[in-house]
Amino acid sequence: MNEQKKPTDDTIPYVEFADNANERTPCVLVLDCSGSMRGEPIKQLNAGLSALEKELKEDIDASSRVQLLIIKACGKDEAVISSDWVDAMNFTAPVMEAGGLTPLGKAMELALQKIEEQKCLYDSCGVTSKRPWIFLISDGEPTDYGWEQAAEKCRYAQQNKKVIIHAVGTQGANLEKLAKFSLMSPKRLTGLKFTEFFLWLSRSVSCISKAAPNADDLLEDINDWNDE
Repeated sequence: MNEQKKPTDDTIPYVEFADNANERTPCVLVLDCSGSMRGEPIKQLNAGLSALEKELKEDIDASSRVQLLIIKACGKDEAVISSDWVDAMNFTAPVMEAGGLTPLGKAMELALQKIEEQKCLYDSCGVTSKRPWIFLISDGEPTDYGWEQAAEKCRYAQQNKKVIIHAVGTQGANLEKLAKFSLMSPKRLTGLKFTEFFLWLSRSVSCISKAAPNADDLLEDINDWNDE
């Protein structure tokens, strides 16, 4: 009996699309994992990511339509991909660790780059997609050189309808600086309600993935986690 050949990393996306030709809703999470997140904040962030995994996998439609990418802003000047593009049904929540500074500019530039690459892959495979979402979550402010230029690129991409960007600040975040990354006003997370936020996010992207093209900005009520 012939041994089945294991697909290489280069072929996995094509196999994935061949088995599942549904329209995709790409969603990128850019997570501030700086040193100030040590202790209870990073613990609650990880609990929220686990809740996101469970919720999306239990949603039949979202599990096959939503694709996730997670970028960690950490160190002095680093943006690390903690979880590369994957359909929600195959998503495993990474365990985040806190340390270093907050290079949000680098992380957001990487998010824009990965979105462009994935859009090209969708097109080459004949897979349609909704407008990508980026959620930037931080408890501080950007510390990397040139972050304002990166923020300008983000606003330009959003203005040209290439992406939808939402900034969410936890306790201690500089909302004035986070606002520079989006055309929409940032929101403030109440306490450490990461689980409530990620459950809302799951429900929202699930609705969007099934909605008509003109419903890209549809979001559910944010009262469970927003500190107004």
